[in-house]
Amino acid sequence: MKTNKLFCERTVLSFEVFPPKPTSDESVIYDALEKLSKLRPDCISVTYGAGGSANCDKTVQIASDIKNKYGIESVAHLPCVYISETEAVEILDSLETNGIENVLALTGNPSPNIMPNGRFHYANELIEFIRERYDFNIIAACYPEIHPESPNAMSDIQSLKRKVDSGASQLITQLFLNNDDFYRFKERAELAGINVPIEAGIMPVTNKKSIERMVKMCGIKLPDKFRKVIEKYGDNPTAMYDAGIAYAIDQIVDLLSQGVDGIHLYTMNNAYTAERIYNAVHSLISLKCG
Repeated sequence: MKTNKLFCERTVLSFEVFPPKPTSDESVIYDALEKLSKLRPDCISVTYGAGGSANCDKTVQIASDIKNKYGIESVAHLPCVYISETEAVEILDSLETNGIENVLALTGNPSPNIMPNGRFHYANELIEFIRERYDFNIIAACYPEIHPESPNAMSDIQSLKRKVDSGASQLITQLFLNNDDFYRFKERAELAGINVPIEAGIMPVTNKKSIERMVKMCGIKLPDKFRKVIEKYGDNPTAMYDAGIAYAIDQIVDLLSQGVDGIHLYTMNNAYTAERIYNAVHSLISLKCG
C-alpha cells in the first residue's frame, strides 16, 4: 500500500530503523524488527545504510522483509547525490520487484570520502526521475528549523515546494525538540501551497552524548526546556534515559492534540524505547473517517 493513502483514515504512526554496518551482527536489526512489528505501526522506513551504495542491498532486503515477512508497509530511503542514473534504476527496480511501494527520496548527507556522481544534485531531481518512470509513492524530507544549507526560511520552503511539485506526496520532518518550530514551519508550508501530509519526526534523546552528536550533525536547536533537562539529569544515565523518553512523549501528546498528520519515530533500532513511547501514546492516535 502507498502510505500517503493512510492519512485520510487516521493519524499515521511510523518507525525508522537503520541497517547494520557491514561488520556488525545482522541479528540485532531483526531482533528489533521482531519487537517493533508487534506494535503494528503503519509503516517502518529503512535508511540507506552505512557504507553508501555498496551497502544499499541491505536496505532493500530489510525493507522487503518488513513488508513480506512481518506484513507491515515499508519505506526505503534513497539518497541521490552519490548514485548514478544506472544505480538509481537498479535500486528502484529491485524495490519494485520486492513489492515495496514507498520511497523516501533524499539528497543525502555530504561525505568527504565519496565524490558526488553529478547526475542528481538535489532531491527534487530524483523525485522527478522516479515520478516519470515508476509508480512509487514518493516521500520527501523537510526541516522545521530550516535546512542547514538554506540561507533563510523562505528559500527553504521554496526548495520544499519544488520537491512537492516534482512529485512528492508525503513529507517527513527532520527531528526537532521545540514543537513551536514545527507549528511555524507548518504555517509557512501552508502559505506556500504545500498541501501534502506532514509527519513530525521525533527522536527520543536519551543520553548526553547523543545530544552533542545531533547538534553537530543536524544543527538542531536545544530549547531552554530541554537544556534544563540536560542540566538536571545529563550526568545520571538512568535518569537522563527516563527524562528523554518523557520529553518525547510530551512532544507527541502536544502534536497529537494539535491534529498532526502523523508521528515518525526515529527508533535508533531500540525497540524497548519505541515500545515505552508507543504504550504511552497509542490510545491518543485517532481515526479520521469511517
